[in-house]
Amino acid sequence: MRILAINGGSSSVKCRLDELSHAPSAPSTPLWQAHVESQQNLEDTLRSAPSPVDAVAHRIVESEKYRQTTRITPDVLAAIASGAEEAPAHNQFELRAIDVAKRIFGPAIPQVAVFDSSFHSTLAPEAYVYPGPYEWLDLGIRRYGFHGLSHQYSSRRAAELLGRDSLRLIVCHLGNGASLCAVRDAKSVDTTMGFSPLEGLMMGTRSGSIDPAILIYLIRHRGYTADRLDEILNRESGLLGVSGISGDMRDILNSDAPRAKLAFEIYAHRLCREIGAMAGVLGGADAIVFTGGIGENCPPLREIVAKRFEFLNAKILVIHAEEEWEMVRECYLLLSDVS
Repeated sequence: MRILAINGGSSSVKCRLDELSHAPSAPSTPLWQAHVESQQNLEDTLRSAPSPVDAVAHRIVESEKYRQTTRITPDVLAAIASGAEEAPAHNQFELRAIDVAKRIFGPAIPQVAVFDSSFHSTLAPEAYVYPGPYEWLDLGIRRYGFHGLSHQYSSRRAAELLGRDSLRLIVCHLGNGASLCAVRDAKSVDTTMGFSPLEGLMMGTRSGSIDPAILIYLIRHRGYTADRLDEILNRESGLLGVSGISGDMRDILNSDAPRAKLAFEIYAHRLCREIGAMAGVLGGADAIVFTGGIGENCPPLREIVAKRFEFLNAKILVIHAEEEWEMVRECYLLLSDVS
């Protein structure tokens, strides 16, 4: 079965084509792959994929109704659209990608939604219920968690590298978007992202968690609208907002500007604070795992974390992010089970 994965992230699109006859845990060399910075090039990119394509897998960030990998139907499309407000950069893109794939590969080709929050379906109520009015749950307001594909792959790979399944892991997915996951015995027990991908760590252009009273103040006294706050919190904050230079960690590290230095220091401080929280949930840690563009390629950040958490005696692992492979694997497991 030849499966094409389309992974639209917050800053780029990654595609991968694999041929599988079984579901190995680790990836082999793909038949074809592409990494496009501009989402506008998707159609040309997909047309360059070698034929045939037997199925297409899409990473879907947000859906209140669906959590597990499922074949895309009109009902699933409607659920993806309803989640676009909480994850606009991802779900709106994937809706377009589903339409483009249908035009290119034909309506008979199965398309599969792989939900980024499914790994976090094991969260207990004390981890996913917000301390607001309990009635919020009826409105679907709860912690869902994201980057599940990355956390799932990284925790499975860490278990393979360490040679045992019974582990307490703190997985740090650090890219333009960033989140931590506390993993006990291969299951997610807590995570920093919540109702949307905005909560938690400082990110490239997202603020992460801030005092909600700031938003109330800006609305009441500075005339800010919901749309303007959405723009600020998602696209004008984080590394970009503090440094005034860039949301790219490489630019931050290469700059001598005081605000760039401050942006890195805030990033490291908040990362360590959240790692400490995850260690508290787990009662310690056997390993701290770094993955994603920043996690894999920023030694100064890893050195700070390793030094701060020497007392945990945890191993420090760097694992290459394989979200597209995890999508291919999930798609294969679904379609081979139903075919």
